[in-house]
Amino acid sequence: MYQHSKKEQHQRKKQKMVSQKPEVVYSSENGFPYSHHPYGSQYARPDGPILLQDIHLIESLAHFDRERIPERVVHAKGGGCRFEFELTDSLSDITFAAPYQKVGYKCPGTVRFSTVGGESGSPDTARDPRGVSWKMYTDWGVHDYVFNNTPVFFIRDANHFPHFIHTQKRYPQSHLGQGDDSSMFWDYLTQNPESIHQIVYMFGPRGTPASWADMASYSGHTFKFYNKEGDMTYVQIHILPENGFQCLSGAEAAQLGGSSPDYNQGKLYRQLERGEKPRYNCYVQTMTPKQAEEFRYSVNDLTKVWPKKQFPLRKYGTITLTENVDNYFEEIEQIAFSPSNTCIPGIGPSNDSVLQGRLFSYPDTQRHRLGANYQQLPVNRPRNVGCPFASMFSTNTKTPASECPHIASNFQRDGPGCLYNKGKEPNYISNLPSASMKFKNLTDDGLSDKFQGVTLQSEEASSIKKQQFDREQHERIVGNKINEYFIKSGISELDFEQPRVLYEKVFTDADRKEIISNLVGHASKIHVPEIKTRVTQYFGLVNKDFGKAIADGLGIKWEPVDLEGYAASVGRSSL
Repeated sequence: MYQHSKKEQHQRKKQKMVSQKPEVVYSSENGFPYSHHPYGSQYARPDGPILLQDIHLIESLAHFDRERIPERVVHAKGGGCRFEFELTDSLSDITFAAPYQKVGYKCPGTVRFSTVGGESGSPDTARDPRGVSWKMYTDWGVHDYVFNNTPVFFIRDANHFPHFIHTQKRYPQSHLGQGDDSSMFWDYLTQNPESIHQIVYMFGPRGTPASWADMASYSGHTFKFYNKEGDMTYVQIHILPENGFQCLSGAEAAQLGGSSPDYNQGKLYRQLERGEKPRYNCYVQTMTPKQAEEFRYSVNDLTKVWPKKQFPLRKYGTITLTENVDNYFEEIEQIAFSPSNTCIPGIGPSNDSVLQGRLFSYPDTQRHRLGANYQQLPVNRPRNVGCPFASMFSTNTKTPASECPHIASNFQRDGPGCLYNKGKEPNYISNLPSASMKFKNLTDDGLSDKFQGVTLQSEEASSIKKQQFDREQHERIVGNKINEYFIKSGISELDFEQPRVLYEKVFTDADRKEIISNLVGHASKIHVPEIKTRVTQYFGLVNKDFGKAIADGLGIKWEPVDLEGYAASVGRSSL
């Protein structure tokens, strides 16, 4: 007898489910059908006043008044799609993190691409870094990458971040943006020259990507990977497009910003609609603690890169963009990323100050924007509490909650928008008959009741001693123990080495001509003459010809200074 293939059986089952699907009927929010015209209202009499008892009208107006959520403070402008991650090479030698063990493991995900400083209606071709955040719905829980399209950033101190972002926004008095007045932007940067590596990237070709599908993304931050033996390795992650990093010229980006402000979003949408599936390769750079001690720069410095010759790329996976989302608001506007979701068991944060700050700031802004239970929204929910979005992916990689390694639970309860309140499970460690919560071992899938009951002093002391040893071993690498000093990092010649190599060795003559043109165009909007002079000297610290060319372009006198002279002219800030 002819046997249907599994694929044919799946198709027949899918068609049967579609044929049995109930009709979509216009209804009130409580689910009951509404039999009148959706646009109509109840009146006391023809041509009379409408009635407050018109529940449908009140529901419609009340929801309309509340259907916007706060815009993201940063990364407001963006779009995204679904993807599939596949592990091509195991990383089990450097981490026990579950998704990186077995070659061939696949999971679905959602990615969001964005600019940093612009408002939600701003052009997505604007000169700016791009955020690239990947949310993977693994069998063990949600795992995020919150990356940028440059391997470095403007700052390396957490407390700089809100102030730096303020300078990207509108001028407080005139309400003008950078397109009309770039004084605040350059005033901040020239007082904080550690920003210059990112600025050389941003005003070079990579500042205006031609396609989200052909754009690299980087962790920038250093993370710590732990294997089952407890050995720690410093890691940075690179996700590189197979077609290379495609860029627009400054003129092309500006033209598209006016004629097609959603250019990149539209381009990706149409690519996926045509059935194209852009691919990226995933790599790690690794560094041992001993190498970190001998490295010229701090592994915690977000303004520096790790040379690939010294720390070569090691491939571990692929990412394939698969399809568009069904609803932008539901799956892109409500999606919430955090570096804290990067730090799954087997992966920890480094002492990078900015990363440490982001571990708090990202979840906190989502609690403000989306509510305390934002991680229960379908697009943010782990598959092991029944993520419905997992079934929408065409990759057929959905794992039902019943087949996941464990059902997720914790002691967080109640609050607005609570969809999963853990049933009868007590919200504390309990021995009650209704309690069913188990606790997982750190490096394997073994479960136990190990945290129920009392903790004896000897066990507690042993645990604290081990934690203290681990902390001291870790802190030895960075030179200063955390929480003992108030520090604002200082500037040295080291901060200009890498941007100098980028400008002099990596950039072509055409790239150098382009970046000078881009900088002159942006800095010409500075309304304070002293800041214009300071900008030329800022770039002169990278390369004197570079600074002079910008001065010539701005039509001002070239007044070169060395780092000491620059500090004297800008002013010295105490640490």
